[in-house]
Amino acid sequence: MVDNTRDSRRPTSRIPADAQPNPEETGSVGIDRQIEKLEIRRSIKELQRSAGNLMGQRVRGVTEKLLTRTLSGVVYAAIVLAALFVGKEATIVLIAGMAWLCCSEFFHICRMGGRMPNEPLGLVFSLVFPIIAYFGHVFPLAFSLLLIILCGLWYVFTPRANLADVAVTAFGPLYTSLSLSTVVLLRSTESSFSIPWITLAVMLSVWANDSFAYLFGSKFGKHKLAPRISPNKSWEGFFGGLLGSMLVWFLIAVFGAIDMNPLFALLFGVTEGIFSVVGDLFESRIKRGVGLKDSGSIMPGHGGLLDRTDSMIFGTMAAFLLFQLAVLFSQVKLPIALPFGA
Repeated sequence: MVDNTRDSRRPTSRIPADAQPNPEETGSVGIDRQIEKLEIRRSIKELQRSAGNLMGQRVRGVTEKLLTRTLSGVVYAAIVLAALFVGKEATIVLIAGMAWLCCSEFFHICRMGGRMPNEPLGLVFSLVFPIIAYFGHVFPLAFSLLLIILCGLWYVFTPRANLADVAVTAFGPLYTSLSLSTVVLLRSTESSFSIPWITLAVMLSVWANDSFAYLFGSKFGKHKLAPRISPNKSWEGFFGGLLGSMLVWFLIAVFGAIDMNPLFALLFGVTEGIFSVVGDLFESRIKRGVGLKDSGSIMPGHGGLLDRTDSMIFGTMAAFLLFQLAVLFSQVKLPIALPFGA
């Protein structure tokens, strides 16, 4: 017989009435938790939607900038090519206008760096150089000497001027105008209302270098070319630019009106491609020295005209000098005048 006395004496634990869960409250807590989960899910979806909208806005922003840059570049190229095809006089007007704007932007950069150039003097000579280049011979050299003399007079009779201001005043038109005058010198060797193959090759080579460098750099760029001056430039883009420049010269030498050995044409492409990059880096270092990103804002998507022309400045100078050597060694059978007379 089982003794249940001990078991019956064990105290039984009872839950107080006020501590027992209320079925209504339990149900309310469950509903609150479900609502909280729904709100969390809704918040996550809103964040995802916001992120998607932000990404979409960024994509649209990049697309709009690229479209603006492309349209601006097309208009610029159309104006330049139209002037080249119309003739020598139109080329002079174009280059004089470009030189004046580039020189103005250069002086703006220098002012941001604390320099105080004689802008009227520099801007006048920026207009003069392309005009006198049309007449060739000794005029560019003579006016270069005149510019130095006038800068010296300004320095002597202007107490506020210092040597750095004089150097900037003289260098501005020499850098932006005398250099671009090589385009006028090249164009003046070719008859008007005809295809200016020489000048066209020089200009297209610079543009091809920029375009191929951008494409190759964007696709394959890993090794920085000059990180302190221009962080976005890469060696891959540099060699891609050389390829584009060489391709232009080779095609024009083979199918154009320039009687040039294709191998010598490739040398032109390499030379102009290298110095186009040097020109770009040169202007980039000037801007970086004063903390500027763009030289101006006249060209939407590009910045200033000097930002768009920096490669052309050094590229055309290098091509022009190489042409003089080519004439001396009879590699190009065209009546190209020497820069300051023969």
